[in-house]
Amino acid sequence: MYISHLFCLELQKPFQSVKRGSLHVMREMKAEKILLLLVCLNVVSFAVIAGSPPTCPADLGTECSDSGEWEGEFFPGIPKIKYEGPSSKNRLAFKWYNAKEEILGKKMKDWMRFSVAFWHTFRGTGGDPFGAPTKYWPWEDGTNSVAMAKRRMRANFEFINKLGVDWWCFHDRDIAPDGKTLEETNANLDEVVALAKELQGTKIRPLWGTAQLFSHPRYMHGAATSSEVGVYAYAAAQVKKAIEVTHYLGGENYVFWGGREGYQTLLNTDMGRELDHLASFLGAAVAYKKKIGFNGTLLIEPKPQEPTKHQYDWDAATTANFLRKYDLLGEFKLNIECNHATLSGHSCHHELETARINGLLGNIDANTGDPQIGWDTDQFLTDIAEATMVMLSVVRNGGLAPGGFNFDAKLRRESTDVEDLFIAHISGMDTLARGLRNVAKLIEDGSLAELVSKRY
Repeated sequence: MYISHLFCLELQKPFQSVKRGSLHVMREMKAEKILLLLVCLNVVSFAVIAGSPPTCPADLGTECSDSGEWEGEFFPGIPKIKYEGPSSKNRLAFKWYNAKEEILGKKMKDWMRFSVAFWHTFRGTGGDPFGAPTKYWPWEDGTNSVAMAKRRMRANFEFINKLGVDWWCFHDRDIAPDGKTLEETNANLDEVVALAKELQGTKIRPLWGTAQLFSHPRYMHGAATSSEVGVYAYAAAQVKKAIEVTHYLGGENYVFWGGREGYQTLLNTDMGRELDHLASFLGAAVAYKKKIGFNGTLLIEPKPQEPTKHQYDWDAATTANFLRKYDLLGEFKLNIECNHATLSGHSCHHELETARINGLLGNIDANTGDPQIGWDTDQFLTDIAEATMVMLSVVRNGGLAPGGFNFDAKLRRESTDVEDLFIAHISGMDTLARGLRNVAKLIEDGSLAELVSKRY
């Protein structure tokens, strides 16, 4: 406010220095002064708004109570999403995904097992390397407190229920904030997870959980492959807690994504040693999972690079070979992400088939990249041809259970309305559902299978 006031005073100086005399000049200066007053009012108003983060805006018919708890709906005016068929023009309705419809002997919902990714849906900001965040959801208060984390969790389950899915996925640090110590951090996580357990009820479960081992500065050299033993130990403690939490919530899988498990240059890297350390780390996770009675599937998510120059689980074939070398084949399956497939120079269908024929297809992160952009854009999959090829692998695999389709996809930077969260998920679900319908037609027609059979 003070700075804005000084700004307006500075703008007034040229007007104050004009001497009396010309009536024409005085009239022009009077008009410009009025314009200046309007500009200053806008500047001051902006300063007032920017000075205190918005909380619970009244224009959504919702407000915060004196205790700071959100009252009412997070998505007012948005009904539970229903199937209306291909002829529907309702953007908040399914056109192709009919959860209870049977196709190829299974209900569509059992083929798909759709999941909402907490990090993209509720922690995505629209920021990128070239620009600041563009999204500020109405329920956010500008903090990363435990109270705010619990409010996001309530929004998450309202979204899941309205979308009509039974699964969600999370990173530990996305759902609860870091504390000053590991003990405090775990306490924060326990508090938020207790609420999640309550909100899940008897129907909703995590498709998978995971530990976020890539954004904190301690992991700049990796987690399981770090050259620092203290970092390795901290990462092990973090994974231990994340597996416990996933087990407590009834999760069916647990994912390892090694975003920092790789190298920037081989000149200062002992690659053999780092791979040995990674294998030991994963082996310890297998042992602990069995110790606590967690029956979920452990999944590794391949990716070639970004943020590292080279990631050790480059693609499905590389990861399968790693598991085979370290005698871990029976303990892990793969979580194939379509955008990661294209970054490694493959199609998503290639990666799915590589995983499938090795008995390793466990889950799919449903997204896509842009062929004109060379990084992990995490877009919602809306290409029907690609979706058909994806579903061909899923059907050949007999489904994905206990895995499913997790929408590891985010809104574009320009999408800033909460309604867009629903529209994006609906489009992704409808696209994969249409892919499944196409596969059913291919199988019923039989000509594709006949063509392959005759070729051999």
